Amino acid sequence: MTANPARENILSRLRGTISPERFTVPEVPVIAGLTLSREERIDRLRRMLETMHADVRVVTAESWIEELQALLRSRSLNGLLYAPGTPIGIALDAAWADDLPPLVPYTVPVEECREQLFAIDAGITSTQGAIAESGALILWPSVAEPRLMSLTPGLHIAVLDADEIFNTFAEAIEQQGWAQGMPTNALLISGPSKTADIELTLTFGVHGPKELVVLIKR
Repeated sequence: MTANPARENILSRLRGTISPERFTVPEVPVIAGLTLSREERIDRLRRMLETMHADVRVVTAESWIEELQALLRSRSLNGLLYAPGTPIGIALDAAWADDLPPLVPYTVPVEECREQLFAIDAGITSTQGAIAESGALILWPSVAEPRLMSLTPGLHIAVLDADEIFNTFAEAIEQQGWAQGMPTNALLISGPSKTADIELTLTFGVHGPKELVVLIKR
């Protein structure tokens, strides 16, 4: 094989930058496990999510639907995608009003509702929990609540039980028994979808929801 002068020149320069001395990885202290109270976990998660441009609302378990309805009434939306038959879906069916955006059930395969999924303004899902340390929601998509429910609408509304906010990811895995069985697609969501170009211009909503609203039920 004929040698490539340009390639050899580059490799030679790279080799010249390598120090002949052996590199030793320094000892570093182990990061102590995060141990927060319930209220501290709520507050840290809220602050972390808000830093990533999420809208976080801490509500009572009894008032979360009222907060959701007030949010929807303040906007002009063509519908709310939801999963009927789930605890959230049953609660929405029982409390919906005529002046709210219509509830759009996710009940058919994606092949039969693709256009509608990508045209709807908002979707609401449950959560598996959240991580206070990193400020992330945990979603386990299922047959009832497929991944597309949190991906295709421009506004994703996530409902979270405050008792399911864990200190760390490792704690969530251990306490929820992930080793005993997981879905094929587990998600960690820390804010609305965002991406940056080569000039570091941040854009929201390119590959998913432009907005994320989290209702934390205290």
